[in-house]
Amino acid sequence: MTVEPGRALRADAVRNHERIVVAAGEAFEDVGTTVSLDEVARRAGVGVATVYRRFRTRDQLVRAVFEHVFSTEIEPATRIKSEDPWRDLVSTLEAIVAAVAAHRVVLTSAREAGAIDVDTVDRYLRSMDRILRRVQDAGLVRPELGPRDLAAVVVMAIATVHPDDPAGADRHRYLALLIDGLRPSPTRLPAPAPPAECFGRHDRVN
Repeated sequence: MTVEPGRALRADAVRNHERIVVAAGEAFEDVGTTVSLDEVARRAGVGVATVYRRFRTRDQLVRAVFEHVFSTEIEPATRIKSEDPWRDLVSTLEAIVAAVAAHRVVLTSAREAGAIDVDTVDRYLRSMDRILRRVQDAGLVRPELGPRDLAAVVVMAIATVHPDDPAGADRHRYLALLIDGLRPSPTRLPAPAPPAECFGRHDRVN
């Protein structure tokens, strides 16, 4: 089969883009976001000119890495996978916490660079809201919970991540404890503060 030159170039560009983004994400976590673009190019197996041509600033590269992590690891974790609402909720939170723990440097840098915008947060909260509504309809979690509460569970679980626990034992232990607190209880939770911009504009997404 003959491939048109234009299509081949586009396919190569897409492959190079992904290789650079994946390599940059790994380099950020290993070295920090101050890692040289020469090192990113070396890890990606491309020329440094290719990196500079595709990403004119470091913030553009950080943004691209975040978008890749969000679209390939965080967003897919929010998709319903089974007929068990509780299992889907638990597996979603576990997968998101694992992804955030693996990309802490990237996500911190993305927030500082303004890459985590309101639209991205809204997409995330809407996905979490769909999962939450389903498990609430089954009567398996507190009825007063909102998607911001699930976002807070992720943040609290990530706070237990530390370098002396590479296997994530503490992360798994305290996430399980937090998840258990989502179950129905005769004692209603205190009302939350008004939604902060970092969590999005809505507590319950319409």
